[in-house]
Amino acid sequence: MAGCVVLVTADRRSGELGSALSRRGATVRHAPALSIVPHEHDDQLLLDTKALVADPPDTVVVTTGIGFRGWVEAADAAGMADDLTSVLVQARIIARGPKARGAIQAAGLQADWVAESETSAEILDLLLSEGVAGQRIAVQHHGAGADSLDTELAAAGADVHSLVVYRWGPAPDPHAVAASVLAAASGEIDAVVFTSAPGAAAWLAAVDDAEVWAAVRHRFTSGAMVAAAVGPVTARPLLQRGIEPIVPDRGRLGALVRSLVSHYEEAQTSAVTTAAGRLQVRRTVAVLDGHVLPLSPSGLEVLRLLVAAAGEVVTRTQVLSVLPGESNDPHTAEVAVARLRDACAAKGLIRTVVKRGYRLDVVPG
Repeated sequence: MAGCVVLVTADRRSGELGSALSRRGATVRHAPALSIVPHEHDDQLLLDTKALVADPPDTVVVTTGIGFRGWVEAADAAGMADDLTSVLVQARIIARGPKARGAIQAAGLQADWVAESETSAEILDLLLSEGVAGQRIAVQHHGAGADSLDTELAAAGADVHSLVVYRWGPAPDPHAVAASVLAAASGEIDAVVFTSAPGAAAWLAAVDDAEVWAAVRHRFTSGAMVAAAVGPVTARPLLQRGIEPIVPDRGRLGALVRSLVSHYEEAQTSAVTTAAGRLQVRRTVAVLDGHVLPLSPSGLEVLRLLVAAAGEVVTRTQVLSVLPGESNDPHTAEVAVARLRDACAAKGLIRTVVKRGYRLDVVPG
């Protein structure tokens, strides 16, 4: 991902995500669209936990691993950990995916059923098929809600109690968010990464506030800028605005990074196979056989011109057209190509066609 500028809109685990992208060559910018209100300062969570201890549930649905761990930590800080554990031991515990199950096991408990698809829809199908009328069900979820799980169960006759382990707050740095949407609109950003649906919605709202939606939409839909979402729920606000994001098969940050890397490896524009290896010309750099070429802005534009020609001849006049200034001297084009050859350090990559111009030594596909 050398030369790619990636905007990370997440607050939670943004450092981890940014480091993973940086290791793969990306330049990372951070502009969290929302903040997270820590669970230990959320009085409502403790009140809800006390109510649950006083009137234990039949079933507890755990939707996120980090949320469940936070719930246990908040209970422990309030001196309620033993009471909460006693309630959970007696209840049927349902986990939304392996990460939730892992957090349950870390607390010394066992999940009775796990939704391997990691979706609330699978949990809902199970509970509705069994019948929930008259059942007391506790649903632990994050600040974005539980994908309508609460309301659907309540509509089916369950006594539902929601426990929100952390809540979304305003952006920690609104100026950074405002700057990020302007950068995305002006072409400074190559990819925008989203890890929550509320975060995606908040960033798009900032785009609207800055009145740059038309430019941002064009960059997304044209492929000049890529949106990447950690999962289908996160992708929903983007899809509703006509943006088709990259979504990994599994909702993990590692999978998200790999999907983004794969996109730039496989779908890179202006990528050709040459006698010196695979050549990719990106927005700010060129990569030949896995190595970033030390090109000046003028050299990059000349190389972009040669790649676009796909092995056909590029005239000196065409070379002059992409160079700064208004020179008509063929010698200026010759000097620019000579410097490009030196920077590429690949003998024969750029060939001179006598009396006509230059061409890239492209290997037929």
